[in-house]
Amino acid sequence: MEEAQCTSLSPFSSLHLFMDDAFVESKDGTISVASAFAGHHEAVQDRDHKFLTKAVEEAYRGVDCGDGGPFGAVVVRNDEVVVSCHNMVLKHTDPTAHAEVTAIREACKKLGKIELSDCEIYASCEPCPMCFGAVHLSRIKRLVYGAKAEAAIAIGFDDFIADALRGTGFYQKANMEIKKADGNGALIAEQVFEKTKEKFQMY
Repeated sequence: MEEAQCTSLSPFSSLHLFMDDAFVESKDGTISVASAFAGHHEAVQDRDHKFLTKAVEEAYRGVDCGDGGPFGAVVVRNDEVVVSCHNMVLKHTDPTAHAEVTAIREACKKLGKIELSDCEIYASCEPCPMCFGAVHLSRIKRLVYGAKAEAAIAIGFDDFIADALRGTGFYQKANMEIKKADGNGALIAEQVFEKTKEKFQMY
């Protein structure tokens, strides 16, 4: 939700206040923005509902096609759908082909760039840590999701990474050792960055 900006105004000033398409005028020192804000908020809700519905439709489509789990995602730019995707884990035999990751990959290909700072993403379900990481790395400016992760966990989807991050280990199933290499292994891995920095520019 966008934060309203507060401005101190003279009671004798004439105010023209814009909030997207909302317009309020006051000439007597009385400023009423409630109706304008309500209209703006309702417009945002309607817009979000429209695109989130598309993401939910993708979730159903993915299951019907046998492509993967019931997850969908839509990338939007300037109120236009760039891509509409669903989970492709089974179709691609790829455990990373979640709906959000697939949508980001396809949007980047379509737009010919690796950052989506002028885009939004709508996901049918709260993104897992991998997908949230992909959203973050793509620099998408806004994420809207529908169901909470617990809704997916409740039917068997394993989100133990999220549980670990949240500190709620109730659903945690996996036991995995994580170790940072030391000695020469760590050294040669760290040298990669130093030795390639002149050849590779991120942006």
